[in-house]
Formats: sequence, C-alpha cells, structure tokens
Amino acid sequence: QVQLVESGGGLVQAGGSLRLSCATSGLTFNSYPMGWFRQALGKEREFVAAISGSGGSTEYADSVKGRFTISRDNAKNTMYLQMNSLKAADGAVYYCAKKRLMSFRTGTAGESQYDSWGQGTQVTVSS
Repeated sequence: QVQLVESGGGLVQAGGSLRLSCATSGLTFNSYPMGWFRQALGKEREFVAAISGSGGSTEYADSVKGRFTISRDNAKNTMYLQMNSLKAADGAVYYCAKKRLMSFRTGTAGESQYDSWGQGTQVTVSS
C-alpha cells in the first residue's frame, strides 16, 4: 500500500524559507514522477511543482518559479520542496502526490494524473 507522509510545514515570516519533505513507502519510488500541490483556505487545490522519477526533469507553477525548488532522494524514498522568499500568498496546506503513470511527458499539473496523496502539511506565512 502506497503511503505518503508530508512534514516540515509551519509558521514563517514573509521572506523566510521552509523545506517540506514527503516520505514514501509501498512503491518503487524512483519509477514514478512526484508532485507538490497546495490548497489555500477557500480555494481549489493547485499545482506547485513536479519532478521526474530520476530527478532530472522538473516543472513549476509560474507563481513559484525562481523561489521554490523540488528535489528527490531516491535512496531515501523522499521528495523535498525548498521554499524561499515566501509570501503570504504561499500560505496553504501542501500535499505531495504520486503520479499515476511512470511517464513525466504525459503532463504533471492535473490532479487526476496522480493516484496517491499525502495528508498535507500546513504552511502559514505571516506578513
């Protein structure tokens, strides 16, 4: 059974940094692209970033490009999201997700392309 567990969320001042982690089990981790999504209060869940199984390819939402970095350690079955220059608008519950298909080229921004989700970790940015 696939399990995804996020950690690293918390309260940070605007301009600060946080590093989220997504620990996984029950899957051949290096075979699957992974993604980060977020959902702010009262808003729909939105794509943040994705990374290929090897870690060699990444994609980002325009809103986080240049500030967030997605990475993975396949030896540890863990994915990360380094978030710098945080803004109040970045405050949300952040979810990690496993892509349904092994291919990165089939797209990464749609929720329906992911079949396993973590429980989420709250990120609050004070202005």
